Amino acid sequence: MFPTGDNSEGGPDLGQLLQQAQQMQEQLVAAQAQLAEERVEGTAGGGLVKATVTGTGDLVSLNISPEVCDPGDTDTLSDLVVAAIRDATAEAQKIASERLGPLAGFGEGQGGLGDLGGGAGGPGGTLGF
Repeated sequence: MFPTGDNSEGGPDLGQLLQQAQQMQEQLVAAQAQLAEERVEGTAGGGLVKATVTGTGDLVSLNISPEVCDPGDTDTLSDLVVAAIRDATAEAQKIASERLGPLAGFGEGQGGLGDLGGGAGGPGGTLGF
């Protein structure tokens, strides 16, 4: 029904295409696992607030310097926390794009195989940031 070996008609070898897709999927899974172990730091307020996220964008720690803890100005502290987390997740997105881009988008715009494994991070193909 489908050619799996040498195709004398000059068409694509389905077996070879499936093998290449499997290899790319394995590379994508390995790259995602590496990103989950990676730690990226973001800062705000000149380093007074530091957020650390994984390469996949999960917040793993938040450090706040005592000098920024003013009970009368919690709005500034809140803003600094948000800014530090945004800084860290933006860096994580950049790293993920660099590492997963060639793998996650292997079918996009090329008439290729598309997203065979749900993409990075799940069914939507995003990292969930």
